Amino acid sequence: MSKYLKNLITDYLREQLSEVNEALLVNVVGLDANANNRLRTELQSKDINLMAVKNSLAARATADTPLGTMFEGLTGTAAICWGSEDIVSLAKEVSRLAKEEQYDAFEARGGVMDGEPLTAAQVAEVSTWPNRSEQLSLLTGQILGPGSRLAAQIVGPGGVLAGQIAQQAEEPDE
Repeated sequence: MSKYLKNLITDYLREQLSEVNEALLVNVVGLDANANNRLRTELQSKDINLMAVKNSLAARATADTPLGTMFEGLTGTAAICWGSEDIVSLAKEVSRLAKEEQYDAFEARGGVMDGEPLTAAQVAEVSTWPNRSEQLSLLTGQILGPGSRLAAQIVGPGGVLAGQIAQQAEEPDE
């Protein structure tokens, strides 16, 4: 490959990955063309991008970026997977697809989260975490829980007292 062509590819990769801070490396070698096409279609439906890259060109394109550590010491072929709502959602989807029989060769090889490299085992661990929307619902529940409990404790005795007064008012005087 000529130097001019390498520079063009590097510039293209740099442009595509300029806004990406977290991504995963995946293996797509061994998938036949039909499975590869189905995989890409399924990922695109979840707003996830998949791009097969030459390691040396990707390392040059991502040098001095948060993704730069992802390519340190990488051997063999790899593809970059990025997108989705957050890195946890991305890891969940990649892990789910890797378990499907039709995508037998597809697997996570590592990645980058918050500028720190991830191993394949760490990607599997991240996929068990709650994603952004689940975190927000947990946080909302924790914020609203004490207030609703306090309101119930304040209203509860008053409701009991009001019920007793109403009962006494309804009873005929003896």
